[in-house]
Amino acid sequence: MTRTRPPERAPAVVPSPAAAAPSAAPSEDSAAGAVVAVRGVTRRFGDVVALDDVSLDVGPGELVGLLGPNGAGKSTLLSLVSGQRRPDVGTVRLLGGDPRDAASRAGLGITPQETGLPATLRVREVVDFVGGHFAEPVPTGELLEQFGLADLARRQTGALSGGQKRRLAVALSLVGRPRVVLLDEPTTGLDVGARQALWDAIRAYHAGGGTVLLTSHYLEEVQALAQRVVVIDRGVVRADDTLDAILRRVGLRRVVLRATADLAAWPGVVRAERLDDGTQELYTADADALVRSLVRDDVDFHDLRIRGASLEEAFEEMVTEAAR
Repeated sequence: MTRTRPPERAPAVVPSPAAAAPSAAPSEDSAAGAVVAVRGVTRRFGDVVALDDVSLDVGPGELVGLLGPNGAGKSTLLSLVSGQRRPDVGTVRLLGGDPRDAASRAGLGITPQETGLPATLRVREVVDFVGGHFAEPVPTGELLEQFGLADLARRQTGALSGGQKRRLAVALSLVGRPRVVLLDEPTTGLDVGARQALWDAIRAYHAGGGTVLLTSHYLEEVQALAQRVVVIDRGVVRADDTLDAILRRVGLRRVVLRATADLAAWPGVVRAERLDDGTQELYTADADALVRSLVRDDVDFHDLRIRGASLEEAFEEMVTEAAR
């Protein structure tokens, strides 16, 4: 089997300016320093438009979270970046080359949503086999220890639990010391402890200068890891900003109450809905301030309830804002 020597591992770098400021549609000039560059990409599956004129740059050393509901187009985007598919329209560049060329993928590590592991091979054998394709792989024992798999080194992969298989799949994406890692829903099926261990491994890789592009529909996962967040919905980029800026946009509280007055235009209300039973749902960044103002102005209301907006509601707010 031919072994391909990957490019030297990138040195530790400070996150690029794209992680510290809102990102507009990437320009042609910005692609020069990007390790992932997507330009005007559209991808269809029959009558379904999975991606619609998407442009995105990821600079060296960035940790970017792709956030969106199931079916938003996140996995399709990663499949184009990894060279598994080609766009119908537009261009994709990975480490300066065509991701469908093996030379461009030499510095890439990837964990897809579903990973097929040879059931009869032992965990150590699988890591040794994959690591053997790289010039300077992470030592097998070190990698297994990092991912909490050392005690399972002699177990056949077919006997692993779903969470254990997931940890092994992510470990395999890092065995070759890649410059770029694509992680598609990396913690699906993991318990809290295993998820935290995997987060620590991703942080350690990123701290060494690695570039990470991960997808998730878990807001808390992106919040724990990413510096920059790209929100995709129905194949369209709805937001591309720093983590703090995105959290400010989705950090809404929902105030549910009954009142005779229409409170949709009340100060501090971002969005409002009136249900069929007369209940009003008011979305606001500061629920306490909203309720105090209602009391101060003698607004007649009752049946008050307050809770955080769900992730789906946060996405809805982003989509509504984008449409406006």
